[in-house]
Amino acid sequence: MDKDPFKEYIKQSEPNKRDKGYAWHTAIGLQAVDGLKTSKYLIDTAIKNIEGDISIDEAQELLNTYYEENPKADTEDRTEEADKVAVRIAKILSEKAFSFTPNEYISIHKKLFAGIYGHAGKLRDYNITKKEWVLNGATVLYGSASELRATLDYDFAEEKKFSYKNLSMEEIIHHLAIFISRLWQIHVFGEGNTRTTAVFFIKYLRTLGFDVTNDIFAENAWYFRNALVRANYNDLKNGVHETTEYLELFLR
Repeated sequence: MDKDPFKEYIKQSEPNKRDKGYAWHTAIGLQAVDGLKTSKYLIDTAIKNIEGDISIDEAQELLNTYYEENPKADTEDRTEEADKVAVRIAKILSEKAFSFTPNEYISIHKKLFAGIYGHAGKLRDYNITKKEWVLNGATVLYGSASELRATLDYDFAEEKKFSYKNLSMEEIIHHLAIFISRLWQIHVFGEGNTRTTAVFFIKYLRTLGFDVTNDIFAENAWYFRNALVRANYNDLKNGVHETTEYLELFLR
């Protein structure tokens, strides 16, 4: 799609349409972290929601009906996943409710991937590796399956007691980059970690007073994922050290 259909809504002064435009723009853009693309049907449905013709729940129902009536024959085609997860992200980003807890993080995964992944909302019970493009096929060392919940609880507890008082913006961004990179590195779920982490992070940033209604996640989702990877990878014999510099650039 050459022309971004959400740009005109994002530029609007009408708050309701602008906020919906941001939510949809981000929700669709985030599918790129897993190399997925949404359908034209989703775009058309999103615009109806932004215009106020249908609610977000009605948009979700329309999508479900569409895929019931038009099942994909190709099992490799993940457009349905992209569409369904996008509308769910748009809904979560449109909601004001949020709590900074591990259960909220897990709940977001369940909301995004219920009916798509059998493990939606469940911590993985096996160890994983993933070949990363930005590492030329090498993998990040992800959290050990036996320690996932304990590690998750620890990271949340540490962040909750951290004080941002009297820190410069540079220091705040550096700390946030460390927190989100560590949360992502645990990789508590079998799949869907980056999209879940991004949605959670956007909601968390809002509670800290950051205006996340911009294009960073929508237009730079692939960069975001690669920045998370680089923040968690060392290859000392080849002079490669983990660094949050790319995440910090992303957050500025």
